[in-house]
Amino acid sequence: MKLNPEKTRELALAVLDTEAEGIRGLMARIDARFIRACEHLLACTGRVVVTGMGKSGHVGNKIAATLASTGTPSFFVHPGEASHGDLGMITPGDTVIALSNSGETDELLTILPLIRRLGVPMIALTGNPRSTLAREATVNLDVSVAREACPLGLAPTASTTAALAMGDALAVALLEARGFTADDFARSHPGGRLGRRLLLHVADIMHTGERIPVVRADAPLGDALLEISRQGLGMTTVVDEQRRLIGVFTDGDLRRTLDRGVDVHATTIGEVMTRQFKTAAATMLAAEALKIMEDHKISALPVLDEGQRLVGALNMHDLLRAGVV
Repeated sequence: MKLNPEKTRELALAVLDTEAEGIRGLMARIDARFIRACEHLLACTGRVVVTGMGKSGHVGNKIAATLASTGTPSFFVHPGEASHGDLGMITPGDTVIALSNSGETDELLTILPLIRRLGVPMIALTGNPRSTLAREATVNLDVSVAREACPLGLAPTASTTAALAMGDALAVALLEARGFTADDFARSHPGGRLGRRLLLHVADIMHTGERIPVVRADAPLGDALLEISRQGLGMTTVVDEQRRLIGVFTDGDLRRTLDRGVDVHATTIGEVMTRQFKTAAATMLAAEALKIMEDHKISALPVLDEGQRLVGALNMHDLLRAGVV
């Protein structure tokens, strides 16, 4: 068996074109029925219960996950298991989303009477608007496609892509209607990179206490170099008697100082420190501190409180370890 690269490329492009065509066909169906579906979902006081069999079930699982992560409490129920006890997971106040390309999936039709008895709204995503599931639904969203991307016309491909896209359209429409924000998203994704960027503050990761590199202005330059080496942040801060920041001295400053032939033993840090510097606030988001570093091409920042007193320090490695970068 040998792969024909050109034929493979042509087939892959044909698949993508067919699936894109299927999604484009949905655009004319974002109509009053779509709005009614969104209204039912928005009015749901319980959970949105998504169900579907086979490939539709896999799509339903993803739709439920997307809804849940964007402000609409949702979970997936397998229709086969529902008729063997799991239907108890659907309660008054819930709304059901049922997926079936044919609209005649036996496992879904079996639980239809039980869903009706509960009196909960049911939104169907079907490829056949004349099917039993479509007729029984409170709202039916037509996700039919002209053809599958599979050359045999058998494997669900374009049809599942269309159903998934319609689910995403519902989720995003609800996200907007609920006023769901990036902060809300971060709270439901605390372990993800976005969550860390939106929830982690400078105070959570900065070096404090004895781990802050700090010297007084009258300290010999040699002592400042020892402090830089000891703390490993690539800089030291310089403070006055009230611990207010008056300067910084970095590895880069050291190279420039040595290039000028300055005597390390006869020079104080106050003579060579940088008096124009960037700082962060402890209450600032770690992502904001990262932006300051990136914008000004620096790798470390002193951290000040509201009284401009030194309370911490951090560098790029701290942000990397915290997963902010």
